[in-house]
Amino acid sequence: MGTPLNRAVPLIPDGDEARRWAEQELADPVYDIAEPTPLDRFAHAVAEFFANLFGGGVPEGWGPWIAVVASVVVVAVVVIALAVWGMPRMAARSARPVDLFGATEQRSAAQLRAAAQSHAAAGEWDAAITERFRALARALGERGIVDAAPGATVHAFARDAARAFPALADRLDAAAATFDDVRYLRRPGTAVTYRAVASVDEDAAASAPARLQPAGVAL
Repeated sequence: MGTPLNRAVPLIPDGDEARRWAEQELADPVYDIAEPTPLDRFAHAVAEFFANLFGGGVPEGWGPWIAVVASVVVVAVVVIALAVWGMPRMAARSARPVDLFGATEQRSAAQLRAAAQSHAAAGEWDAAITERFRALARALGERGIVDAAPGATVHAFARDAARAFPALADRLDAAAATFDDVRYLRRPGTAVTYRAVASVDEDAAASAPARLQPAGVAL
């Protein structure tokens, strides 16, 4: 009985074919998981630099002051990198439309403040007050401190904000009442009431929330 001619024979590629197969295989996205990101490479380089610096691996000719200066430069670069890479997240928060007390708001806190100031300059106190209170809420949302839930009332927001800024609790509640007065009760706003809302917005912007303060430090 003869040997079958159709028996499977292993395919042995030549050099060019083998290289092409390898390139195709390595192009599979599964291998991207193991590929270090630029941030990974940067972090590794910084760690290696400090390991050499404090482990006696300083290049010949480097005096102690050069090593110190190099360390300061590296730390500064790290801080700048973190600041730059942190900005997209803040920008994403600012660009996200949110429901703010009966209005879908696309503007950032800075834009809302500018609009409030324009209304105040024109003596349009009702509009100035509502825009400034929304700026306050938008700013705390952008900072990740208080996100006003869709449909939340100004007083619910003020209570949440007061937990982060207990020293401002009474003024936040008063600002919420002023918003209600001009927005829903049709009571006319004034320069004095606008200034009160603006000042609590300014003080909140200049303060760290209570939960970020070191233990035992009160606002």
